Amino acid sequence: MAGRMPIGAGVVADHQKGSGGSWHQHQLSYASSCNSTTPYDYYPMTEEERRCLEQRYYWCFLLSSIVTFCLSMLLVVTWRILTYICFSTSAVDEAYRVKYDALAEPEPPGKDAIVNGTSQIDAINEKSSMVAQPVVDRAEGSQVGWMTEAKDWAGELISGQSTTGRILFCLIRYTVRDRVVLVFVLSIGSLIIYFYDASHPNFQVETCISWSHSPSQQIDLAFNIFFLIYFFIRFVAATDKVWFLLEVYSFIDYFTIPPSFVAIYLERTWLGKLFHRLRFLRALRLMTVPDILQYLNVLKTSSSIRLAQLVSIFVSVSLTGAGFIHLLENSGDPFQNFQNPQRITYWECVYFLVVTMGTVGYGDICCKTLLGRFFMVFFILGGLAMFASYVPEIADLIGSRQKYGGEYKAENGKRHIVVCGYITYESVTHFLQDFLHEDRDDVDVEVVFLHRVPPDLELEGLFKRHFTKVEFFQGTVMDSIDLSRVKVHKADACLILANKYSSDPDAEDAANIMRVISLKNYSPEIRVIVQLMQYHNKAYLLNIPSWNWRTGDDVICLAELKLGIIAQSCLAPGFSTMMANLFAMRSFKTSMSTPGWLNDYLRGAGMEIYTESLSHSFVGMTFPETAELMFTRLKLLLLAIEIKDDESLECNIIINPESNVIIKVNTQGFFIAQSADEVKRAFYYCQKCHDDVLDVNLIKKCKCRNLTLFRKGVRHVILANRTGKPSQSNIISVKKYKFLLDLLLNVCKTKVLSPNERSLQNSLDDRNKGNLIEGTSEIDLKSSLREAGLPLKVGLSDPDDGSGDPWQRVDEEDMKYDSTGMFHWCKARPIEDIILDREQASVTLLHNHVVLCLFADRHSPLIGLRNFVMPLRASNYHYHELKQVVIVGDVEYLRREWKMIQNLPKIIILNGNPLSRADLRAVNINMCDMCVIISARIPNPNEDPTLTDKEAILASLNIKAMNFDECSPNLTAAMSGTILVNSRSPSMMLCSNPIRSGTEILMLTELVNDSNVQFLDQDDEDDPNTELYLTQPFTCGKAFAISVLDSLMSTTYFNDSALTLIRTLVTGGATPELEGILAEGGDLRGAPSTSQLLRKRDRCRIAQYGINDDGPFAGLNIQDNYTYGRLFIKVLRERRMLCIGLYRLQEPPPATSGKRFVITSPPENMKLMITDRASHLNKNTVLHIFVLEPFDHGIPYEPAKKR
Repeated sequence: MAGRMPIGAGVVADHQKGSGGSWHQHQLSYASSCNSTTPYDYYPMTEEERRCLEQRYYWCFLLSSIVTFCLSMLLVVTWRILTYICFSTSAVDEAYRVKYDALAEPEPPGKDAIVNGTSQIDAINEKSSMVAQPVVDRAEGSQVGWMTEAKDWAGELISGQSTTGRILFCLIRYTVRDRVVLVFVLSIGSLIIYFYDASHPNFQVETCISWSHSPSQQIDLAFNIFFLIYFFIRFVAATDKVWFLLEVYSFIDYFTIPPSFVAIYLERTWLGKLFHRLRFLRALRLMTVPDILQYLNVLKTSSSIRLAQLVSIFVSVSLTGAGFIHLLENSGDPFQNFQNPQRITYWECVYFLVVTMGTVGYGDICCKTLLGRFFMVFFILGGLAMFASYVPEIADLIGSRQKYGGEYKAENGKRHIVVCGYITYESVTHFLQDFLHEDRDDVDVEVVFLHRVPPDLELEGLFKRHFTKVEFFQGTVMDSIDLSRVKVHKADACLILANKYSSDPDAEDAANIMRVISLKNYSPEIRVIVQLMQYHNKAYLLNIPSWNWRTGDDVICLAELKLGIIAQSCLAPGFSTMMANLFAMRSFKTSMSTPGWLNDYLRGAGMEIYTESLSHSFVGMTFPETAELMFTRLKLLLLAIEIKDDESLECNIIINPESNVIIKVNTQGFFIAQSADEVKRAFYYCQKCHDDVLDVNLIKKCKCRNLTLFRKGVRHVILANRTGKPSQSNIISVKKYKFLLDLLLNVCKTKVLSPNERSLQNSLDDRNKGNLIEGTSEIDLKSSLREAGLPLKVGLSDPDDGSGDPWQRVDEEDMKYDSTGMFHWCKARPIEDIILDREQASVTLLHNHVVLCLFADRHSPLIGLRNFVMPLRASNYHYHELKQVVIVGDVEYLRREWKMIQNLPKIIILNGNPLSRADLRAVNINMCDMCVIISARIPNPNEDPTLTDKEAILASLNIKAMNFDECSPNLTAAMSGTILVNSRSPSMMLCSNPIRSGTEILMLTELVNDSNVQFLDQDDEDDPNTELYLTQPFTCGKAFAISVLDSLMSTTYFNDSALTLIRTLVTGGATPELEGILAEGGDLRGAPSTSQLLRKRDRCRIAQYGINDDGPFAGLNIQDNYTYGRLFIKVLRERRMLCIGLYRLQEPPPATSGKRFVITSPPENMKLMITDRASHLNKNTVLHIFVLEPFDHGIPYEPAKKR
């Protein structure tokens, strides 16, 4: 064995023989301008290896690739020429011509190459099966040649339709995706072998190594055998062979597959362990990465696909170019006998190319060989253009990448909700303040916001402050990809917020309904809570098949609740403030520096509605007994219970039910309390363990589990209640009829009283004054009516006249209800019949009515006045108790609203301006029970937001500035002459205690912008930055803003029954049956007053009265310093009324401000004042200003024939 010598020594020696040592001089001069990265590393070789390399065979490797390409092209061209010459007139040629014309035009070269040419092959195979075969059969069915059969075989093979094809693709799925992935993986495997060889510290361009001793050559040969087979199959299946041979990926095969077989024959490798053959061309396969990622469903957006394309092209071209530089520089120039090589690694070549394309050119590395420089001249022309165009676009795509992209990663066991729709700083602030409130019982729910617009800095800061509970993602619910990103299918619920200030409410509702459709289409089981602006748009939700309120889906109609709350405030002033405080979650914190009245208000403002199951200790009790025990022992206010209907198997919520309703096992109770922890007392209470506990905070879960004896006793109690009902008394109070006849004979009928009528009224007054209430029967009253000459169709009936149930005899022509029995109904009337001008209104006697000042024009969006009028027309009021509703506004706008309210009685329209004092005086605004100011105008987006409420504020200040005489001229004229009115009638009481200033008129103003509340009271001391619920107009019930309804979203999520309870309180009795009728586009329909329909009137209602007024409290002897607890128990026991709050003066007399504030659920020990008004939930009671009377089925009232 000859001794080894450095290969560089032999090369230098050979070079010195031919060049006389000039190579060293050239190297030194070159190094002065461009340093080599590393000195030439001498690789120790044996003498045999040195002699083997004395003759280079690089040309054999190149020639094999070139010859392969030329022979393939020659064969294809020759075949085409022979086919054209020999078979141009044959039927087979005609068939093939028609066949090729029927097929699609071939794609240009390079396009199909992106996907390895397989898309074109599959398309051709598919079209061939459908088009070509019938055409050939028509031309000459017997002349199908071997070429067609070969194509069919190749198509089946390449598509994996045959057994051989399945074996070829290793039993993988037979799709384009898998073929491309397999070819890509093998190409990258060959490229990795190249990277490994190129990174070897002692690599040589050409070495004499036997194939059997080179593992890398063996592995690479196996890869190339697969590439050769796959190339042959694609070649056979290709329709246009010429275009196929000119594809980019075909050239990769030319320069990589043949040299691998030449290396076996020559027992040497070109570029040795570095790159036998031009293996760096396999880097061009990286351009198929975007297609593969699309096949694998990794890339889904256009920006990500484009970014992947740019990066893959840039990287593949750079790696391929670096491979050429690496080959040329390490080989040297062949025309200089390879005596000028530069020792440079592959990765240094990559660095050199990138720096050169970036026009930086540090000079630390540069091309030394002439071929290398020649290649760089042409490469830099395209590389610089590519770098200048691709890199900025890549930077833009990366820079424009959504900051809030990605997807939500849910933690195991942790719930999350998705909030979408109208996402702004204000709406999110209101929602999070309520949803994440500390009073909620361990809220372990993450809030995920989804919106197509990235948050502004203010909103982004809000998200950062709640980063542990809140996440934001940019996207839209209309895209299933975005829904999957936020894991909607795993979410606990999806909440959709509405833009309450939208200029087009119907369009806003349509957008939210489309969001619901998208959510339900993606995940039918997802619970959806959506806000809608208009009531009539609720019907469209019923068209969604997967919409189901039983599974928690719910809709919060802002117009329905807003106008319903305002309407109930007309019956009980301050109700809007009470309900708004019950919606929202607020903490109760008192301060010594805070006025006493404000501390009382804040305590009530901290109350919320909670739901909890009642303990077994309450089973068998009646509701009044349970409510009393809750209030006295547990310090809780039980508002309602949820009972199950045995017939419909549905749960119904009953507010302050009758005494015959018994608490059953697992009954749900609705409470007003400070926090959820307080309500748990109702669940943990045990009569055996907690009977002697004085501190309610000690009522915790006890160890008592033996309830067998208790349940046994409950059965006996229930049985006794079922069999021992008291009989009905036939004694009817004369006092119940006083106000009835007062309205019949005086103001409401606006007729002159006859002497008989006056004598009857005086006799009734005498009996009332003489305390003969309990001793007067219905028969006596009927006798008095006969003596007065009045008809007996007032509604009285003799229980003993054999006519059956006296309460079923109702005059169908005079009193009707809608088909649900929940509202009063009348026949539809033309709007012209109820429109008055100023003169007509002036001569119409109006008092104790409701004035609605409506700012709108013919282009204003509909606000749904039906939601305002319907609560005032609830059937649990007698007809004579209904307050006349006088609407002052533009008649053209009201014509559009009229269709919705034409079946509701007692409505008057004054075509006027709410800012006109003459119009206001014409409707006797000083005699109204409530004046409501609402604006339906569209907010101007270009206008200052504070100017949105300008008309409502001006109207409020205008009314407060009005002065009135001691008695209305209209009323004075009505009482003069022949009109004789009872001295205790409402009209006389108004004149005896007249309103002299507009500040005494009860008003409720709706505001759009919360901050504008500061302008309603000019004499208050509120800071402009004070929150709405702390301002004096709001605490007094004189202002209402729609923003308070934002809290209902979180309230509904945590307690889906709470919204049903609130809707029952607010709407006056709207039922799913009625909503279904309205959903069909129908109007209110009347129905005969059957006994079943009349029983639906027997339900609770909200009311307000004064303690010292002539009413239900007249005989309770309530004085000053009477505690609220004593009042609560006494009223509950004797009047079956449920007190829920007070309406108290801020400053006790003799102060003259007259401002009242709301106290929700006062403490038991609070001292009462004679000036207090109590808000009640009373079963079967009548409200008249301050009086709440029991509902009486015995006197259905004959309605007056009025407009």
